[in-house]
Amino acid sequence: MSPTLLAAVSGLGLGLSLIIAIGAQNAFVLRQGLRVEHVAAVVGVCLVSDVLLITAGTAGAGALVSRAPELLTAVCFGGAAFLLAYGVMAARRAARPATLVTEEAGRRAGLLVTVTTCLALTWLNPHVYLDTVVLLGSLASTWDGQRWWFAGGAALGSAVWFIGLGYGARLLRPVFARPTAWRVLDAGIAVVMVSLAVSLAVRGARAG
Repeated sequence: MSPTLLAAVSGLGLGLSLIIAIGAQNAFVLRQGLRVEHVAAVVGVCLVSDVLLITAGTAGAGALVSRAPELLTAVCFGGAAFLLAYGVMAARRAARPATLVTEEAGRRAGLLVTVTTCLALTWLNPHVYLDTVVLLGSLASTWDGQRWWFAGGAALGSAVWFIGLGYGARLLRPVFARPTAWRVLDAGIAVVMVSLAVSLAVRGARAG
């Protein structure tokens, strides 16, 4: 295998391993995919954001972020507050099955609200910076002349994952035809969001 292809495959493998873990962004994409609601916009926002972050990390922004603990602290606390609020919203949906039925049957969130939420879940989440910019960017630098092939492989991994998750989620719609399934999903999302919020607050306190 040529060094160029090896770099691209390594980037693809690392990109997938970092992005597949259940998190705030993935939970949101899954929910939108199940609702078949603004899926293209959500997938597009996630993919473009990932490409920008991967590019920044490969270009050397990872080293800059790691040297600015005060910036990391501010982002951690801001992200924790947002994730906690979103987790509370998911918990409220899970606690009100009647609301779930009404929401899933007819009411749709507007495109602007959906895109804004997706942007916030992506750019206000310090885990995204730590994984994509710092970790992936640091590893990309070890590939020297092939680092952009490594970054390209990681970007391809993001495209495969987000497109598959966003458009593949509809295959599970028969399961989510029952309000109970939505209740379980939203309860799980609430747990994920609150857990991430707590971990970010702890990380921010340590960084400070």
